[in-house]
Amino acid sequence: MKLSILDQAPISANQTAKDALEESVLLAQTAEKLGYTRFWIAEHHNIPGLACPAPEVMLPYIGARTRKIRIGSGAVLLPHYKPYKVAELYNLLATMFPSRIDVGIGRAPGGSAEVTNALSDNFLQNVWKLPESLKELLHFVNNDHPEGSESARIKAAPLPEVRPEPWLLGTSKKSAMLAAEYGMAYAFGLFMSDKEPQDILQVYYDSFKPGSIESPQSILTISAICAETTEQAEKIALSSLIWRIQQGKGEGSSGVPTIEDAKDYKLSPEDYETVENMKRKMIIGNPKQVKDRLLQLHQKYKPDEIMILTITYSPEDRIKSYELLAEELL
Repeated sequence: MKLSILDQAPISANQTAKDALEESVLLAQTAEKLGYTRFWIAEHHNIPGLACPAPEVMLPYIGARTRKIRIGSGAVLLPHYKPYKVAELYNLLATMFPSRIDVGIGRAPGGSAEVTNALSDNFLQNVWKLPESLKELLHFVNNDHPEGSESARIKAAPLPEVRPEPWLLGTSKKSAMLAAEYGMAYAFGLFMSDKEPQDILQVYYDSFKPGSIESPQSILTISAICAETTEQAEKIALSSLIWRIQQGKGEGSSGVPTIEDAKDYKLSPEDYETVENMKRKMIIGNPKQVKDRLLQLHQKYKPDEIMILTITYSPEDRIKSYELLAEELL
């Protein structure tokens, strides 16, 4: 089974944003040594405790300090941008790092309404236009605009020998059908969805038409924390869970709390319910437990790859979680 990593560049309570970004680079280097297939970094805007608003800035930094692991965006939030500019950026990256670049595309705003307004005009209209924008982006990446069209006169230079691999990220049948229609690889974000993946992924497989790739290719993205013992994993996971609660209340600006601070955080009855709901979307346990659960999900949904998101207070605990999974599965 192929394993990959989604990184949100979380900032812990004792860190600066620079510390968190350096930890992302270290994690990518570790992932390469452990045999993970790809390393994606996410785009978020003005979200307390997350350090990366611009994957296109981090990726050359990561690429220069790794050798072979695939790297990419998880995801470029396309409604904020012109397709031509995105194609230029990722063609440039693919020129610098041949056969290593993924351009993952999403439609979320990545931040608050105020941030959305500051980033782009007519965001909601651009969301409705996503199929059109995505099609335009693919034409620029593939350099295959129809002859005679205005866009055929321009190229998203430099044109790499091996183009970046486009992925569509989503959590719905609508996104699955769009990826299938355009012949794109598809990543389903189970970690952020209450929906059943099986039907959505089946829609993708059944509707797929060759395009950017010849046959369907899928990723299932899961939130997981692995430690030597179940008890230890539960303690480590509490920091991430409490931080999400704090973010929802506008209290998460200090970053992912320590295990001690998370343990002392006063939860309301509603908070307890939220924590339990979040835990149902996560895999938390010792190496055998996490391995068995991942294998069950792989057998049930049959993705080509599983991508793991892990957020902990301690960078060492985060790396250790990925190391334990690699020992069990890679």
